[in-house]
Amino acid sequence: MNRFASLFAALDQSTRTTDKVAALVAYFYEADPEDRLWTVALFSGRRPRRAVTTTELRNWAADAARLPLWLVEESYPVVGDLAETIALILPPPDTRSERSLSEWMAFLQDLSGQPESVRKSAILDAWAQLDTSQRFLFNKLVTGGFRVGVSQKLMTRALAQATGRSEAELAHRLMGDWSPDTTSWEALIEADDAGADASRPYPFCLAYPLEGDPGDLGPPQEWRAEWKWDGIRGQLILREGLHFVWSRGEELMTDRFPELARSVDFLPPGTVIDGEILAWDGGAPLPFAALQRRIGRRNVPKKLLTEAPVILLAYDLLEWQGKDLRALPFSERRGLLDRLLHNLPPEAPVRPSPLVAFQGWQELATLRADARNRRAEGLMLKRAGSPYHAGRRKGDWWKWKLDPHTVDAVMIYAQAGHGRRATLYTDFTFAVWDGDALVPFAKAYSGLTDAEFREITTWVRANTLQRFGPVRQVRPELVFEIAFEGIQQSPRHKSGIALRFPRMLRWRRDKPAAEANRLEDLKRLLDATKS
Repeated sequence: MNRFASLFAALDQSTRTTDKVAALVAYFYEADPEDRLWTVALFSGRRPRRAVTTTELRNWAADAARLPLWLVEESYPVVGDLAETIALILPPPDTRSERSLSEWMAFLQDLSGQPESVRKSAILDAWAQLDTSQRFLFNKLVTGGFRVGVSQKLMTRALAQATGRSEAELAHRLMGDWSPDTTSWEALIEADDAGADASRPYPFCLAYPLEGDPGDLGPPQEWRAEWKWDGIRGQLILREGLHFVWSRGEELMTDRFPELARSVDFLPPGTVIDGEILAWDGGAPLPFAALQRRIGRRNVPKKLLTEAPVILLAYDLLEWQGKDLRALPFSERRGLLDRLLHNLPPEAPVRPSPLVAFQGWQELATLRADARNRRAEGLMLKRAGSPYHAGRRKGDWWKWKLDPHTVDAVMIYAQAGHGRRATLYTDFTFAVWDGDALVPFAKAYSGLTDAEFREITTWVRANTLQRFGPVRQVRPELVFEIAFEGIQQSPRHKSGIALRFPRMLRWRRDKPAAEANRLEDLKRLLDATKS
């Protein structure tokens, strides 16, 4: 744990990419294989199941520090992080532990399912062996809230330097359904047959948002356009007579979309397709809300399968006849995909996402304006000669989305943020008018500058009406323009409405609360999206 704590400190204390890569490379050279494997797992979001609740940790920490629980609770919002709060209030350690990271991870895994008395004794014993920085990391691992300011791309770059393997190969090796319990450093990183896993997806190629004029991209003949569908990005993998469905977030979702199992009846093994999973009414996409009903369900009832059947709209072919095609130009990959899917029958669960034909950028802009009528978010622009690279690489793929929906709303509740924003009020609840009453309908915490958050924090402290734990009810005076991507009915909300991806677009200092939007405005927009 000492070496891992030193690595974390080095990563946390520097904002320079070169420093972070150098620290990771040194760690991968020096650490034991088991610790390297756990580090890669943790940095790529693979955390063990939580064995202890945050409520238990608060209570046990209060006992160990001989502090009243209320004082621990009051300290948490000031510090902004529970793991750090506990690390700071505990007394100095009695001894020093020499356990490695992998040994501590095994220790935590063994706690799962144990009685509370056993878990409490084990956690108190661990705290007594760790200094403040190690306790902080240990607490993060206990709660499953471990985060570090290192992207997977940066970690892959460091792995490439430490092992001599290419970044592209390593990015592919790190994809898929693995954990330190199911593999080893040798099998995952160094073995020659590491790519043999039939279910392993490819790293997704990602796009940058297009903010300016598409004419700046060059001649339109060098580009291909597709609709940007509002679904779930996924890869359909057909290998060894089996099929697998992966989300962009590296979640295996095969069982959630049983309709895609029929793809093995229409497509040959050795095929990997990148596309969008959409709820489909037979001729067009259903609203995202229909698909959302299925996302969190591993067992989909027949009624829901009937109401929201899914298909995969395919827009790229990554593997064909077992051969990796990612280095080919997009136009060639797309041509192969269209030929592969050309004569599939209507009952096939995969079909090509149509290319949008255009001669000039102005013509394409006119077509883009019709995106919402097609249940799309805008357009994707892909350079015809671009390979399918891993992650984001500016210049080849762009997402040209429509401007979001907006509404002016009144802030009625405020809550402090976390981490570096723990002393600022940054999380707000917004309301619109329903008659003479304000009805809450959305929460948002992003979109403003730090200077604006500081100004609002001062205002919140001077205009608090009531406190409900960490939440403050404030005078209904400040108006903000809220941007969002979608709207849907929601029986769980008092307003009967829920927004998709709400965020603050700007602080409307020019508008009094009485001029904020009304609930009927949102209902009209909801009706318009249904038509």
